[in-house]
Amino acid sequence: METPVHPLSALFAQLGLPDDSASIDAFIARHAPLAGDVPLAAAPFWSPAQASFLREEIAEDADWAEVVDTLNARLRQG
Repeated sequence: METPVHPLSALFAQLGLPDDSASIDAFIARHAPLAGDVPLAAAPFWSPAQASFLREEIAEDADWAEVVDTLNARLRQG
């Protein structure tokens, strides 16, 4: 069985955030660069539910993990 691949817009929708390209770019611009010593899920801009979702998906290497890694990389690039 193939693992589902989620686009970044689907992750933003899952997190309850605006999921159009302009909103995603604005979110990343507003919150980047994220310091290298701060785990993505510990960033101060997430709600507790968002942080929990991100933490669980990374820990379980779930089907969202790849796109969570993409968001993490984009936030660290600034």
